[in-house]
Amino acid sequence: MQKANFGMMGLGVMGHMLALNMERHGFRVAGYDLDAEKVQAFGTKYPGKNLVACTSLDEFLAALELPRRIMMMVPAGKPVDAAIASLRDVLTPGDLLIDGGNTFFLDTERRSKELEAKGIIYIGTGVSGGEYGALWGPSIMPGGQPAAWELVKPIFEAISARVGDEPCVAYMGLRGAGHYVKMVHNGIEYGDMQLIAEAYDILHRGLGLDNARLHEVFSDWNRGELESYLIEITADIFTRSDPETGGAILDLILDEAQQKGTGKWASQNALDLGAPTPTINAAVESRIISAYKDERIAASKVLSGPEPCFPVDQETVIGWVREALYAAKICSYAQGFGLMRLADKEYGYNLNYAEIARIWRGGCIIRARFLNDIRQAFERTPSLTNLMMDPEFAKTMNARQSSLRKVVALTAGNGIPALAFSSALAYYDAYRSERLPANLTQAQRDYFGAHTYRRIDREGAFHTEWTAEK
Repeated sequence: MQKANFGMMGLGVMGHMLALNMERHGFRVAGYDLDAEKVQAFGTKYPGKNLVACTSLDEFLAALELPRRIMMMVPAGKPVDAAIASLRDVLTPGDLLIDGGNTFFLDTERRSKELEAKGIIYIGTGVSGGEYGALWGPSIMPGGQPAAWELVKPIFEAISARVGDEPCVAYMGLRGAGHYVKMVHNGIEYGDMQLIAEAYDILHRGLGLDNARLHEVFSDWNRGELESYLIEITADIFTRSDPETGGAILDLILDEAQQKGTGKWASQNALDLGAPTPTINAAVESRIISAYKDERIAASKVLSGPEPCFPVDQETVIGWVREALYAAKICSYAQGFGLMRLADKEYGYNLNYAEIARIWRGGCIIRARFLNDIRQAFERTPSLTNLMMDPEFAKTMNARQSSLRKVVALTAGNGIPALAFSSALAYYDAYRSERLPANLTQAQRDYFGAHTYRRIDREGAFHTEWTAEK
């Protein structure tokens, strides 16, 4: 029997779709899952396709050409460890094992070292694009040994999304680099989604725009500098009606945003590394507070605030929100790339930021026109410390920061929560401030804890006896 070029372990939605994508590009794929029904569906649903359904692990391993290339598409955490445990002692040195799930990067670091000691090549691979992307072309972020990338490069380049002639996949770096970049991608995704949600709230709650008008506004935005997958689907969401009630589906959805944890990981790691990511953090916090639905209902009957009343015409506010959304988006991406810059120093990944921006242009959830500009910024200056310091982005921020201020002021004055917009403006102002009030913070720390401080007029660490007689 002809051997399979690739093995897919885990035939849920993502594994199933990736296998079909590979088969469509000329690869023979063996599939295995602990769920017998999924294996049966894989083997019978697509007659004539170059797929091999394996009912046991032994059959799965025997179906693969050497060196074996196996991709695990199982839930993060203990299921990945269990899958590795079932394979670790039966794989041979030189075989390649790939974790394509949303795995925490430090778990990938650990597993990479353990498997490398047994001669097994390991790749932690971020895959973005959801079910549609998995089938028709995702953005793929592999990290591991360079030899591992060479083993899988032809397959990943074939199945990834493409922008022009360029595949949306590239080698990210050693060990957990691929899953780290995917984690930051998801953090930025959280920020993008929250900023768009706040823009919707301002226009809907504040201006009173109905869904038909909101569709027009977001469709118009998607033809300009805000063009992106998330703006595109947002415009589409406003047009969808519920077949049972005839009402807008959006208006029937409970306002509790759920999360799988990858955005939270980005915020937690940013705190560990000392990276400022306030807009990503605000997006995580906004999802958390949305879950307090019962408490919010009770509070709405007790706590007061202003009724929205905008003193300017609708078109002017829509224009402000558009410019503010773009400026805040730049701030959010600056935070994400800044986080990766610090991680690069901490973990030794040797990340290529221009390449990261390039592969995010297609397939992934945050794909957007302005990623071309980010790519060009890092091509101009690979050592760029902050996206806002690129001359083109600095020009954009200088031109649009006024609209961001107006939008934040409007939301504050009208009682519309805008954690992401507000944090983006505060980040911008803090980053551009030559002097911050941290001198008082250091004085307080030295006062109560003798933590010392540095001075602006001389080198060294200093302490003041604050309670001594003056």
